[in-house]
Amino acid sequence: MPAASAIRLQIESALAARIPAALTPAPRIVRPVAATGIDALDEVVRGGLPVGALTELVGPECSGRTSVALKFVAGLTRAGRVCAWIDVSNALDPASAAAAGVDLERLLWVRCGAAKPAAPHAQQHFSLPEKYLTPAPAIKGLHGGGCGGHSRGEVKGLAAAVSGLLRPEAPNLAPRCAEPQRRERRRTESFEARDSQVPASAYGPWRTAGVWARPWTQLDQALRATDLVLQGGGFSAVVLDLGGLTPEFASRVPLATWFRYRAAAERTQASLLLLAQYGCAKSSAELSLRLQPGDALREESTLFTGMAYSVDVMRRRFTCAAENVVPLRKPPQSANERANAANWQSRAAWAGVR
Repeated sequence: MPAASAIRLQIESALAARIPAALTPAPRIVRPVAATGIDALDEVVRGGLPVGALTELVGPECSGRTSVALKFVAGLTRAGRVCAWIDVSNALDPASAAAAGVDLERLLWVRCGAAKPAAPHAQQHFSLPEKYLTPAPAIKGLHGGGCGGHSRGEVKGLAAAVSGLLRPEAPNLAPRCAEPQRRERRRTESFEARDSQVPASAYGPWRTAGVWARPWTQLDQALRATDLVLQGGGFSAVVLDLGGLTPEFASRVPLATWFRYRAAAERTQASLLLLAQYGCAKSSAELSLRLQPGDALREESTLFTGMAYSVDVMRRRFTCAAENVVPLRKPPQSANERANAANWQSRAAWAGVR
């Protein structure tokens, strides 16, 4: 009976035209990285964020997601590269981005939640013909005679006038006279249905002019724009900001979408950053970071000087071991937490360097 290696060689040679290396697992790919500009974070993620892959930054509001993304984009734009920022809820502040060091001339900002400005109405100048400005001659008498107008014409409007005199506080109510009244069709009020399972607080940033506006349209625009940007290429980093969406909406994006984004980023060698409150990319993310809510620095009693942030590495794929010796025992959990956590501070512009 032939050996197992011979059988394996026969199977691979028979399936070489269809499936190359059918029984050989794909080798691990150690991707190049780009520095984020935060030394503590770069040390934890071993150099920076991977290039040609999807990186997920997960955390609640005020956890430093946007600050990390702006710092990363600022380093790329200073190097002369072009980046894209897909903003779902129209939450990016250009002044804050410029203060963080981002070159706005090399940043494509796609505002999915912005309303289109109303076009100014052109002023049309027109004049009525002379026959409409000249009053018609009065007709005297019955059928042009001398006895005044027709009796039926004199009664018109009498019921509304009498009702207005009797009840001036409610002139629009139906008169109580015997004159036949014109029926008006009742207008039915239409309301936009909301998902009963989604709390009203989830629609907070999407309520405009007293009308509940669903974020599905903005989310669909953001996904389409990200697909076009990644497929077109030419961008060193693409930031998809879903931080303004609650998990009820972000979790409904199909997993096939994130897999397609990962393949497109690998083909164009672009760093795709996903900012969200909930981890929705799953296995398509090569690096997943969870950021904790920041704490205000207590350096001054009456002056805000900055924020202190912390981040944990939830998932890392295709890592390169520091040495060839792999221990048989799993290291303690405390050691893993210390190795996969980082703390840093962001200072306000008026606080200065200390």
